[in-house]
Amino acid sequence: MNKKIYVAKLGKAVGLKGYLRLFIDSDFPEQFKKGAIFTTNRDETLIVQEYNFSKELIKFENYDDIDIAKKLTNQELYVSEDQTKENCKLEDKEYFWFDIIGCEIFEDEKCLGVVKDIHRYPLDDYLEVSTNSDLIKSLNLPKSFLIPYIREEFILEVDIDNKVIKTQKCFEILENS
Repeated sequence: MNKKIYVAKLGKAVGLKGYLRLFIDSDFPEQFKKGAIFTTNRDETLIVQEYNFSKELIKFENYDDIDIAKKLTNQELYVSEDQTKENCKLEDKEYFWFDIIGCEIFEDEKCLGVVKDIHRYPLDDYLEVSTNSDLIKSLNLPKSFLIPYIREEFILEVDIDNKVIKTQKCFEILENS
């Protein structure tokens, strides 16, 4: 099943021609181009007619006046994983969050757990890891812990195809959490 990914929220209507304030919650603002298709949290399909990046305003096809556009206020916009992969280009050694979630964390051939979520803090992203149940039982470790997503210091290798992330220094973080 191709899951929906939250990418933005629509704010209030601006002007008389159907524009809405757009609050992007994505690293890929380029996906809000003319003709892009989004689904709302109310399962409405919207097609972008125009997007003004500098003013953070968006207009959708068939929403040509303020009264019609107001009906979209506070709705959330979603895209599928396939749409995201098609419309958002990654640099080398960059990954989509939905590809990272579910990866097993290995350090020195020991499985520490599975990535449950990713949290964005001001300086770095952190992987929230559900600790391997064997480690919880045998070493009385916490049920989850955070790993800073800092390449080379903590993250050695990411293998999306096999859903494996190799780390260093993370068992120490786990023992001290």
